[in-house]
Amino acid sequence: MSEQKRRFFEGGSATPTVIGADCVIVGNIRGNGHFVVSGVVHGDGDLQGGLNLSSSGSWHGFIQAHQAIIAGNITGGLTVKDKLEIGYTAVIRGKVSARTIAIAKGAIVDGDIEITSGAPMLQFVEKRGGRG
Repeated sequence: MSEQKRRFFEGGSATPTVIGADCVIVGNIRGNGHFVVSGVVHGDGDLQGGLNLSSSGSWHGFIQAHQAIIAGNITGGLTVKDKLEIGYTAVIRGKVSARTIAIAKGAIVDGDIEITSGAPMLQFVEKRGGRG
């Protein structure tokens, strides 16, 4: 009886690409695998794997990813091919598109939201970051 995890990146076996909290990257990023961003990126992203943008992270540009968990700031827009989770600390300014979207109470999305599967958007209260 294993309980399904809401955070779809938990338990992943591949080593992620990490952009640390004190890093600033200027330029477009393209790659496979999982990306964890706690710093700042200025440029577009073409990620064939997953993106985890932490609450300290910010991305200025357009991002394409397979899956994403967003807790930080995005200015530019985001297209996710599969699942997107937007945490309560997230601020997204630009269009958001994904097959399925779960958005926490308190998150800010300043732009259009498109769910490509036609399923309803799931809303939840974040319990992992101290809010309950």
